[in-house]
Amino acid sequence: MASDHLADFFNYLSIEKGLASNTITAYRHDLERFFHYLSINQLEFDQIKVDDLSLYVAWLRGMGNTEFKIGQSSIARNVISLRSYYNYLAKEHKLNNPAANFKPPKIAKRLPKALSIEQILSILNIAGDDLISLRDKAMLELLYSTGARVSELINLNALDISTTSNHGEVSTTVKLKGKGGKERVVPIGSYAVKAVNDYLTRSRPALLKVSTQRSLFLNQRGGRLSRQSAWNVVAASAKRVGLTEQVTPHSMRHSFATHLLDGGADIRVVQELLGHASVTTTQIYTLITIDKLRESYASAHPRSR
Repeated sequence: MASDHLADFFNYLSIEKGLASNTITAYRHDLERFFHYLSINQLEFDQIKVDDLSLYVAWLRGMGNTEFKIGQSSIARNVISLRSYYNYLAKEHKLNNPAANFKPPKIAKRLPKALSIEQILSILNIAGDDLISLRDKAMLELLYSTGARVSELINLNALDISTTSNHGEVSTTVKLKGKGGKERVVPIGSYAVKAVNDYLTRSRPALLKVSTQRSLFLNQRGGRLSRQSAWNVVAASAKRVGLTEQVTPHSMRHSFATHLLDGGADIRVVQELLGHASVTTTQIYTLITIDKLRESYASAHPRSR
């Protein structure tokens, strides 16, 4: 049975391919969905052909499937997960590979939604001097100051923040662990430094229940803050200042990148700060700034039309 090799496949993804735990979890869910599809359609894994894979993609799009609706990017990832598993089985167990030339559906590029500087500042200037408010402000400042992913933020340990002095000039950095376990060091601005220091000296010691707890951001029980809690902090802060659109930790990351490029930062520098493996991924942010240039030109130049 092909499903008997799943545990070995996930170990292979973790150890040999070095994929992040979130990515492996996504692959696991994708493959569970595929095996569910095979079960309800009475299909055998080792008898699947390319046409069957096309029908599976159609099912994912909602044709004959009333259980869930998923987006194009998730469908594409499902295909990649499936193709990876078939490739593994072909390589390690000499099984037939119907997915060798099966490609995921093309996804139209969507420009990431960035907040304006004014909107970001309104979120960052949240009031409150209690333990939780100090923690939330430190989180928000750190998200915008570093462009960290939410997973990178919640996985931070207190020792990942470091301050050095060079010829009298003090600089503070944070060590982020990105996709595939790749680490990068990102500088922190003065506003974020103050917010983090306030949290570390006034709030975290009060939230700490066990002295061996290494996590930077703690919940009220003294444990590591969850991904969902971090999302809720951002969403609640945006709602509090009157923003009606959905604001997420990724909105802060998008805004970080867009504002840097608007300010004249080199795209290669932004790539390093974001932890993108390829500059192509970072280039999508340049489309936003080009659109803004076009708007400014059209509204300001007397012969733009």
